[in-house]
Amino acid sequence: MNSLILLLYWALQAYQLILLARVLMSWIPNLDHNNPIARFLYQATEPVLAPIRSALPQMGGIDLSPLVVFLGISVLMQLVV
Repeated sequence: MNSLILLLYWALQAYQLILLARVLMSWIPNLDHNNPIARFLYQATEPVLAPIRSALPQMGGIDLSPLVVFLGISVLMQLVV
């Protein structure tokens, strides 16, 4: 059971890093979105971000969905530990 909890914790932490890479990628102008790394980051995070983005009110072009996901993952990580 302990190894399962540790595996879940590491998976959540890895997803946070993937999400952080996605956020940083969005700040790079003229980024080729056909790049395999960019496509992977988009495909790995969009299924989680899209429902949250649609539930949040429009903030004038500011996407707060990654912040909500970071908060949710942090809460899950605290519950796991």
